[in-house]
Amino acid sequence: MKIAMIGHKRIPSREGGIEIVVEELATKMVTEGHDVYVYNRAGHHVSGAENDGAKLKEYNGIHIITVPTSERKSLNAVVYSVLATIHALFCHYDVIHYHASGPCAMLWLPHLFGIHTVATIHGIDSQRAKWGGFATRYLEFGEKCAAKYADELIVLSEGNKKYFKERYGREATLIPNGVSEPDVLGANIITEQFGLKKDDYILFLARIVPEKGLHYLIKAYKQIRTDKKLVIVGGTSHSNDYVAKIKKAAREDDRIMLLGFQQGEILDELYSNAYLYVLPSDVEGMPISLLEAMSYGNCCLVSDINETAGVVQDKGITFKKGDVEDLKNKLIELLDDETIVRTYKEEASSFILNKYNWDDVVKRTIQLYKCGVKAI
Repeated sequence: MKIAMIGHKRIPSREGGIEIVVEELATKMVTEGHDVYVYNRAGHHVSGAENDGAKLKEYNGIHIITVPTSERKSLNAVVYSVLATIHALFCHYDVIHYHASGPCAMLWLPHLFGIHTVATIHGIDSQRAKWGGFATRYLEFGEKCAAKYADELIVLSEGNKKYFKERYGREATLIPNGVSEPDVLGANIITEQFGLKKDDYILFLARIVPEKGLHYLIKAYKQIRTDKKLVIVGGTSHSNDYVAKIKKAAREDDRIMLLGFQQGEILDELYSNAYLYVLPSDVEGMPISLLEAMSYGNCCLVSDINETAGVVQDKGITFKKGDVEDLKNKLIELLDDETIVRTYKEEASSFILNKYNWDDVVKRTIQLYKCGVKAI
């Protein structure tokens, strides 16, 4: 099949979960003999992330088309999705696969032309705190387009499946993300560059945006007496005011380290040597970083929303969403009892790698593509 993917920022990139998903899907689909084209966004949107994708025409056999867009957060997805969709209309694709609510606002157009469309909603983006009025309305419009016009609708969690059924009367197919077996490394580069050693830090690894709940973690951590550092890893995305508040809060406690965006061996080492991984999100789709943290054998503490609690199940610990006191108490419990942490570490990796794998995700996605393609 000739397949197009629209909606991510760019590949190769670890700017967010969508970028990782698109790269994994496209790479494996190419390996299986499909002809895959991805529509990268020009520009630079996540602090600290390299924009290599803008220079590439091909990557791992994937064809890359770079589309100009606006640097203004309220217009970025609008301009990109319009231009990418218009280009895609003339390329004779068998399937156009849209990712995320914003880009789905243009899905009606290829549908009108009879092109098979698939939409993956990675999370209910209109609920994310960083967006203003226009952007929120546009994201809601994208949701409606996906629900009404997509030939196949994919969601990543039971909660999002229920959301589309109750709000739009639309049945969705649940295909969760996958995770690859990691390279577990010793603490070498992170010791040299940051002074970090095995099991001497708590790790937060996600974009620095309000819905990830980092402010809850910092507030809870500051109330705890511990020698373990709080290491915050992640780039920013349309959230400058929030980032400024986080930096101010971090400066008030010298145990807190802001490492910015990281990738490669440094990222492997950060995952491999953490004492505890914490993701205190208010809103999620299906966080790749949580799947990765568990694959490295981490003890994970997450908020009790369905999208994170449903991933860790009984192989991790939850606290009440947005409840700083409960988060503080759970942190104290885990910091005081290494036996509990060790037990979760021993179980996390095999559990998550057996349950979520990219080969299964690709197989099920291709099946949905074939539903609308008469001759392959």
